[in-house]
Amino acid sequence: MAPILILATNRGITTIRGTKYQGPHGIPLDFLDRLLIIATDPYAPKEVRQILKIRCEEEDVDMSEEALELLTTIAGQASLRYAMNMIITASLAAAKRKSNTVGVEDVKRVYGLFSDIGRSVKTLKEFQEDYLYSEVE
Repeated sequence: MAPILILATNRGITTIRGTKYQGPHGIPLDFLDRLLIIATDPYAPKEVRQILKIRCEEEDVDMSEEALELLTTIAGQASLRYAMNMIITASLAAAKRKSNTVGVEDVKRVYGLFSDIGRSVKTLKEFQEDYLYSEVE
């Protein structure tokens, strides 16, 4: 029985570690020849919405349809992982205002408090001169 190894990468053509050679994803060609490559497609908004809905059920979070729609939009702009992390945080924001259901205002509040990677990078570049090591690109 052969072991199953799952690799996920988006590195493209890059230097193979420990050599001066370039290869797809930085993987030696003799190893790459033995792999089965399965291309994947991004999730459609309908699929993202269903994933988020399932995650809400697993987290025991009651979310309004409008809030779920906003969360789906955020997942498309930022990432699915970021949107899934917002579920429990938005639930805490709703609980603070003594509501059992997460609403749009809770999702917006959490979105304003926690940056996704894209907004974080944008902020760092915008205020680059204000940081100690501003010469780093």
